[in-house]
Amino acid sequence: MELIRRFLKPEKQSFFLLGPRGTGKSTFIRASYPDALYLDLLLPDLFRSYSAKPERLKELVHASKGVRTVVVDEIQKAPQLLEVIHSLIEEKKGIQFIMTGSSARKLRKAGVNLLAGRAYMRHMHPFMAAELMADFDLARALQFGMIPVIMNSDDSASALQAYVDLYLREEVQMEGLTRNIGSFSRFLEAVSFSHGAMLNISNVARECEIERKVVEGYITILEDLLLAYRLPVFAKRAKRATASHPKFYLFDPGIYSALRPAGPLDKPEEMQGAALEGLIAQHLRAWIDYRVPDCQLSYWRTMAGSEVDFIVYGKKTFWAIEVKNSASVHPQDLRALKSFGQDYPEATRMLLYRGKEKLLRDGIRIEPCRDFLFELA
Repeated sequence: MELIRRFLKPEKQSFFLLGPRGTGKSTFIRASYPDALYLDLLLPDLFRSYSAKPERLKELVHASKGVRTVVVDEIQKAPQLLEVIHSLIEEKKGIQFIMTGSSARKLRKAGVNLLAGRAYMRHMHPFMAAELMADFDLARALQFGMIPVIMNSDDSASALQAYVDLYLREEVQMEGLTRNIGSFSRFLEAVSFSHGAMLNISNVARECEIERKVVEGYITILEDLLLAYRLPVFAKRAKRATASHPKFYLFDPGIYSALRPAGPLDKPEEMQGAALEGLIAQHLRAWIDYRVPDCQLSYWRTMAGSEVDFIVYGKKTFWAIEVKNSASVHPQDLRALKSFGQDYPEATRMLLYRGKEKLLRDGIRIEPCRDFLFELA
């Protein structure tokens, strides 16, 4: 696949660019800043050199006359470089520093706040449908996901399995995040059933026969590696009691499909429904980061069980979105959106489905999923 124009915009100020491995951070940086001084800390010799003596970075910048941009790829490998970068930003006002990373854990421990006000925080997500345009295939996206390194592979199925095996398991073990990789593998399978659902840590712990506090730690690992996230409950000016548990999502539907075991009691449409919901969530997160950073993504659920999948809330945006993996719309599909509209009449309510017609019923927009994804441009 040829180079795809990403919706993330290049910055002129120093910034962090965080995102899971394989989402195209390095490709984007190299294309956007072709003349930058580039340090790839995944290269063993460079990693050893700069982690042993971080001040070498200052020597390199001083020796590189005329350099305007310095890129440090996978900065979490040597977070001690942040102190040197801080010093250089103060000293050399005209130089831009770009720091990419696939883990928030080490950066948080090292104190990214060290550069607060001196470096923006940006995120790279998997591809969006509107970035791919004619190359977007909804059915393929639900099966293999939207991670660039997997989509660019000649064998997406094998690439996806390798991503799960090498990244989700070996990366975790290599970083020493858990000593028991067997327990972590069981956890990955068990937590996949929580994708697109309220997260019940006790149930996950019971399912994989691991202590609750260990499961809590494993979930934190996934979040630190940017591989999963939780959606909070929308409760602004709540007129009725709402749930308190967040919903859980793996960051890409392909990862969900690879981790989620399928048995004789599983209905394919249910698994595909969870994958579709995750795909919509993935796109909304990316759209918010790239286009409307003032917005927040959440979901709505009352104690009585009425639930709307996504709430997008910002200064000029207020959307309530329900996702249905079906080609037709039934009256019961609109009940939750109607309830939300009673409490929040200001919201634009939408139901996304697998049909082809755009409809309007009881003030609710009914729209094909594919069309909606292309509108997030």
